Amino acid sequence: MDLPETTFLGHSTLRLRMGGRTVLTDPLLTAAVGPLRRMVPAVPTAGLADVDLVLISHLHADHLHLRSLRLLPRDTEIVVPAGAAGWVRRRGVPRVSELAVGETRTFGGLRVTGTPAEHSGHRWGPRLTHGPQADAMGHLLEADGLRVYAAGDTGLFPGLDDVAAQGPIDLAALPVWGWGPSLGPGHLDPSGAAEAVRRLAPKVTLPVHWGTLAVTGLCSVPGRIGGRMRELLVHPPHEFAAAVTAAGLPTRPLVVEPGARVGAPV
Repeated sequence: MDLPETTFLGHSTLRLRMGGRTVLTDPLLTAAVGPLRRMVPAVPTAGLADVDLVLISHLHADHLHLRSLRLLPRDTEIVVPAGAAGWVRRRGVPRVSELAVGETRTFGGLRVTGTPAEHSGHRWGPRLTHGPQADAMGHLLEADGLRVYAAGDTGLFPGLDDVAAQGPIDLAALPVWGWGPSLGPGHLDPSGAAEAVRRLAPKVTLPVHWGTLAVTGLCSVPGRIGGRMRELLVHPPHEFAAAVTAAGLPTRPLVVEPGARVGAPV
């Protein structure tokens, strides 16, 4: 089955080779972000020298991570949701542009369309009104005769049917959990992600947003709480794959560990 060269680097970070470009989605490359610790190895910076395009889905710090962006080559183009570029530039990221939901831009041989998402777009969370705000989004990437949908962070929303209506999806990267013992609104769990697969009908689905981050020390807490967190670092993508299979959906769930690559080199 034809897929673009894709590496799951953990959380929502994918490294894609499409249309002659090397793309990162929501790069989270360091050992920590705020109170969260990376539970898998950090991404080696030596492998980032050819990254020339970054797609940011929303402003939360585990998706728009400023320290990670500063590790990339300075000529990397960082594409953020509409309305956020000025805030990002003022924090030392030099080459920033914007993409709005529904807008399409072309980067060399790669075509990128902003897609809707059901998720808070506020930097500090859904309950605050001060600080930067921009609509959360996903991305539809098209090149080399292939189409990839990177959902970003989202819950189920009616516009998923509109994404599917734009044409067959070869690879959908869908979130299946988060970084804590529970999920708030605007997130997909394994069953929700399986429902998204039913609506999108991708050929292959790659579960993301799992197995990477946990609150510092939480996995070491004895008893039910620590045990629950340790399970959540492993189980969600397998529960998702089982739900897709049980529903008889015409997609192939592809569960890979952070750091693994799929697809043929381009």
